[in-house]
Amino acid sequence: MDLSELKGYTDRKWDEDLIPRLVDYVKVPAKSPAFDASWAAHGHLDAVVHTARLWCAAQRIEGMQLEIVHIDGRTPCLFFDIPATGGLGDDRTVMFYGHLDKQPEMTGWRDDLGPWKPVIEDGLLYGRGSADDGYAVYAALTIVQALDAQSVARPRCVGLIETCEESGSPDLTAYLELLAPRLGQVQLVVGLDSGCGNYDQLWVTTSLRGLVGGVLTVEILDEGVHSGNASGIVPSSFRIARQLLSRIDDARTGEVLLPELHARLPDERIEQARAAADILGEQVWRQFPWVGCSHGPNEAAGPMHSMPTTTDPLEGILNRTWRPALSVTGAAGFPGVDSAGNVLRPRSIFKLSMRIPPTVDADEATRAMKRALEDDPPYQARVSFAPDHGATGWNAPQTAPWLARALNSASEQCYGRPAAWMGEGGTIPFMNMLGERFPQAQFLITGVLGPKSNAHGPNEFLHIGYAKRLTQAVALVVAAVR
Repeated sequence: MDLSELKGYTDRKWDEDLIPRLVDYVKVPAKSPAFDASWAAHGHLDAVVHTARLWCAAQRIEGMQLEIVHIDGRTPCLFFDIPATGGLGDDRTVMFYGHLDKQPEMTGWRDDLGPWKPVIEDGLLYGRGSADDGYAVYAALTIVQALDAQSVARPRCVGLIETCEESGSPDLTAYLELLAPRLGQVQLVVGLDSGCGNYDQLWVTTSLRGLVGGVLTVEILDEGVHSGNASGIVPSSFRIARQLLSRIDDARTGEVLLPELHARLPDERIEQARAAADILGEQVWRQFPWVGCSHGPNEAAGPMHSMPTTTDPLEGILNRTWRPALSVTGAAGFPGVDSAGNVLRPRSIFKLSMRIPPTVDADEATRAMKRALEDDPPYQARVSFAPDHGATGWNAPQTAPWLARALNSASEQCYGRPAAWMGEGGTIPFMNMLGERFPQAQFLITGVLGPKSNAHGPNEFLHIGYAKRLTQAVALVVAAVR
């Protein structure tokens, strides 16, 4: 393969075609069903799938079968099937994965930015969803086209692009069952929905944490009462919730206290994390938008200068990839500050998000959290924990020698540096599902979500230069599958 031709082809494709498509995609509020109960009526998910299908069809890839697969009552999927070239048979298949649904708006966007307002600035495309994960289907077919443009032999390629990943992929099992006879013998899964430790080399995701979510409701009264009259006799529902949450994690350190939510750290993953820590150093924790700008580990943290839970890069990587962590991501039952009177509120409601290690079973973790929160409630308050759809994490199989060589070679050629391996703190339920269905498959899980890209948060962006090089690198890896 001529690397300069590959680079020229993919760069032109990104500049002239993919960026305009993604600009249009950002404008569509295609929120995942968990954040838009009326998604079917609004039609945004259908719109982005139909737009992607029209673009795919216009690429005129020889022999490609393309369709929107739709099971009644479920979110739609886009499926493509492209035969092998160069005399290779269809007995070995590369499967591409991505999604087109998005996270909700989130507050805190820069004044000149917004979730549905695409802005290109300094090589970054700002807006919700382009990096997570609207680019995936467009990059996947660009990879196929780039190989075919040079008549490089490649294996059969199939793709499954879903629209409920940000909701935990509840519809995906049904689609996998439906499409299983058409997937073939998957040798390599290419998932373009993950992160990168920096923008200087190819990053390979080795594991993904799982997720247990749910709503904790604490009720102590039937209605609100005068706080001056009742406080001191009636306990605050917020204080009761604090006690319950203290059963889950240590409020001082954040350490999760339930043994069922922990797992043994594999030696291989520790060594990979150590190598990643040597590459990234303090970037592991400096990448986040801390309050203030003074973050040295030996500097006194003033009132406006936040500090991380650890400044050790290795411990930071292990914390976010192989250790559980609890976040409170939403609340209800609280009036706004401007309308808060002297009232003892009857209830407090919190949305909990628990990240669990890759090898911990989500169902078992859910049961452990429910027991801890609901058993023997303080003051005989009415307490309930209503779990959301949980997702077990994923731990990659051992990398085959041919894939390790291909990854390092691709990274050296496209970035000038060797590939790096690291786990990710997020969850992609599809990986665990596919790992169970194709236990012999190899996995290349990678993506463009690097430092400050802020997926799910305000000012999310796609690093265009990195996305171009990633497209080239994955093309080299796909060409190496035999």
